[in-house]
Amino acid sequence: MLAAAGVIAAVVAGVVVFTGGGNSASTPEVPKNDQLVGLQVGAAPWNTGLDTLPDRLKPLGLNELGAEGEVVHIHQHLDVFVNGKREPVPANIGIYDGQFLTELHTHDTSGVMHVESPTRRQFGLGQFFGVWGVRLNSNCVGGYCRQVTPWTVHVNGQPYSGDPAALVLKPHQEIAFVIGTPPKSIPRSYKFPPGE
Repeated sequence: MLAAAGVIAAVVAGVVVFTGGGNSASTPEVPKNDQLVGLQVGAAPWNTGLDTLPDRLKPLGLNELGAEGEVVHIHQHLDVFVNGKREPVPANIGIYDGQFLTELHTHDTSGVMHVESPTRRQFGLGQFFGVWGVRLNSNCVGGYCRQVTPWTVHVNGQPYSGDPAALVLKPHQEIAFVIGTPPKSIPRSYKFPPGE
């Protein structure tokens, strides 16, 4: 009887791990960003990447939603600087022609990223860039690869040394990509509107 209970517990644990259940601290396994369809691999500014968005959702572990999820509802702010100049983060990333939206999206050009999911799980910056359709890996962001154009990532004003695609998105992070010559100052925080 004890052996049967052990087998059942192992099966349940396997199902939870396989389906992503529970409150795991790890982000979902995301394929190499370079393998996604329709990636933008040129210089900024980058467009919304909507033309091939439906083809990228399944590999990213994301869904076509009819409405914003409410189980997870957090926001981050993203800045992209190229040679000291702020580049736009487009409105409507992840909102497909009024037909659906994804768990990760933008509404305007403020740089505020919306993470709104109907299920409790964690999301990574690589998934957001995958929705945006912009290449992101440990070496390249869009068309900027470190061998030619040095770049760094900062979270809340502090350098981030890990793979930016693996960065877990948390409430009210200020994420800054600094490509080439840095700006005069790197943002440490963002004043989110009330309720965000």
